[in-house]
Amino acid sequence: MSIISFGKFDNELGYKTLNERTMRASAGLMLLLGSIASINGFIFNRYEVIPYISGFLMVNFMIGIFINPKFSPTVFVGWIFVRKQSPLPIGAIQKKFAWSLGLGLSTVIFILSLYLINDVTYFDPVCLLCIGCLFLLFFESVFGICIGCKLYYLFIFLKIFKEPEIKPNCMGDSCEVD
Repeated sequence: MSIISFGKFDNELGYKTLNERTMRASAGLMLLLGSIASINGFIFNRYEVIPYISGFLMVNFMIGIFINPKFSPTVFVGWIFVRKQSPLPIGAIQKKFAWSLGLGLSTVIFILSLYLINDVTYFDPVCLLCIGCLFLLFFESVFGICIGCKLYYLFIFLKIFKEPEIKPNCMGDSCEVD
């Protein structure tokens, strides 16, 4: 397997895969970090923490998308927790789309949170984006529902994305697989 790759090609399935357990653990860790940032902002009005956590998550997504998810800090720590469990392969293409959404959201939150430190009027947009991220991470880590993956298949259905020749499976085999 190449170092720079999103997922590992599975010859038996015919597409790149990731370990569902590791990705859910990673989502849970990101949910924990996002919750810490939100609590600091909502309850303690300490906005200085938000750029650090959102910046970390932004770099985490960048490493996962542009280098390899296994080098992403949250995926690595998640792997440590689940390494003795049997792997559950899921399609990598829709997860890459979901992580791209995460990168976009975390980048916008990071940029706005830099302004938030000096100007509290930026709290509302940062707050809404944080709640959106926490919602997505909660659904993935707790229920195993990757909303970004569902959006990927919605875009295929709407003919915005080209339909792949082989449809990779989603978390919990919730997607249609040929």
